[in-house]
Amino acid sequence: MQWFILSLAIVAEVIATSALKASNEFTRLWPSVIVVLGYGLAFYCLSITLRTLPIGVVYAIWSGAGVALIALIGWLVFGQSLDGPAIAGLGLIVAGVVVLNVFSKSVAH
Repeated sequence: MQWFILSLAIVAEVIATSALKASNEFTRLWPSVIVVLGYGLAFYCLSITLRTLPIGVVYAIWSGAGVALIALIGWLVFGQSLDGPAIAGLGLIVAGVVVLNVFSKSVAH
């Protein structure tokens, strides 16, 4: 269950960050509401996962997955470009999250 809640935290954070761009510095109401609700849900879900998972592991997965997904949304939705070094760096972040999940004994499955 903690992995589902962590996934929900990641999705909420990615939605909130995407809406942050669309809020135009909090001058647009509905994107701004989504930002506040999304980050609120993200941090609440994140706090629940900390009951059973180590904070370093949770934060690494949450931030790593969030960075990769936001970069993907920036490229697909907002038309932002990703050059070779950016793609390589994102690949390393994703690889780090995979290594952490698959090989670390710090992560309880």
